Amino acid sequence: MRYIQDLRKVVGHQPLILVGTAVAVINEAGEFLLQKRHDGQWGVPGGFLELGESTEDAGRREVFEETGLEIGKLKLVGVFSGKEHYVKLPNGDEFYSVTIAYMTRDIKGGELKADGVETKEARFFHVNDLPEKLNPMIKNLMKQFALTV
Repeated sequence: MRYIQDLRKVVGHQPLILVGTAVAVINEAGEFLLQKRHDGQWGVPGGFLELGESTEDAGRREVFEETGLEIGKLKLVGVFSGKEHYVKLPNGDEFYSVTIAYMTRDIKGGELKADGVETKEARFFHVNDLPEKLNPMIKNLMKQFALTV
């Protein structure tokens, strides 16, 4: 996030193109790991890249930071971008996200727990029993993830 904060000092609220990852973590029962954010919406773990970080490393870092789980091998699901991925934050910052989506069944360890910062709650859900307050952008990603399971 430091990179984005520094960039915002220069460009203000102008729209940016930001690259991030989203990771569908699937357990042995075939359930998806979702995290509840402080806005009440559920989504898959993920976030923006830091300078010099690969998308795979960013995905692993974000899953660990937000949910406490360590993951290994990632499978590319797709890249999502375009005008439907435009976001205007309450503080006025605007961006278009380019999201590299992965999935993994390779849970190496860790303890499932919400970080309390970005994640209020973290748990696994069956694909047919997803929570109602699912982030709208994540709905499209979940369709893609379900196709690759």
